[in-house]
Parts: sequence; structure tokens; C-alpha cells
Amino acid sequence: MAAKEPQVVVTFPTTAEAMHMQSAAKGSGLQGRLAPIPRQLSAGCGFAWREPAANRAELEELLRTQAVEFEALVELPR
Repeated sequence: MAAKEPQVVVTFPTTAEAMHMQSAAKGSGLQGRLAPIPRQLSAGCGFAWREPAANRAELEELLRTQAVEFEALVELPR
């Protein structure tokens, strides 16, 4: 069985910001998606963006350039 890759998880203060992230990511080349927030994390809304950790730099750049408000950016083992 192949090893599962680590994930970067971004949490958001509101559902509106989660939707902003989803819109900003369209066409960006990121591979992630919105998903329910992992149990070990908490946030203002129930959604989080999950992205392969290999794309962390691109994800951070998108958050900055698109002014996406987020609560935390955490790397989790998969």
C-alpha cells in the first residue's frame, strides 16, 4: 500500500471565507478542495481547505494575493 501524503489544512472564520477560497482556487492549479473540518481542529465555520503539503507555498501565495481571511494553516499527517 502506498504511503499517504501529508496535507495542509486551512481553517476559516466564516463560511463566506471558505467559499471565497473555493472561488480563488479555481484555475489556480491547486489540487485541494473544501471538506469538513478535521476533528482535531476547530474553527469559526465547519469547512476547511485540504491541500497536499507539497503545494504549501502555492497555497500560501494564493491566500495572500487573493486576501482570503483564514484562522489557521496546519500540516497534518494523512
